[in-house]
Amino acid sequence: MGAKSAINLQDSYLNQIRKDNVLTTVYLVNGFQLKGLVKAFDSYTVLLDVDGKQMLIYKHAISTINPLRPVSLSVQRDRGSDEDAIVEDELSQS
Repeated sequence: MGAKSAINLQDSYLNQIRKDNVLTTVYLVNGFQLKGLVKAFDSYTVLLDVDGKQMLIYKHAISTINPLRPVSLSVQRDRGSDEDAIVEDELSQS
């Protein structure tokens, strides 16, 4: 499977949180917690709006991302793979 056709669960998850404006708690490796809205992200960073202030967080500093409500995630896979064509998971099931 090529790099372009590979599933990027991280990007799909962050994009869904961003599009749905889900209030999210970001836990950092140093123990700090930040609660805000994901405004943008790239390969290395996440831009979080915390009480009207923008915070650019490096992904290597993040341990966990916890949206405050369930996120429905649908990911299209490469049809040539041995895996299922579509993965759908309600991430709120615990």
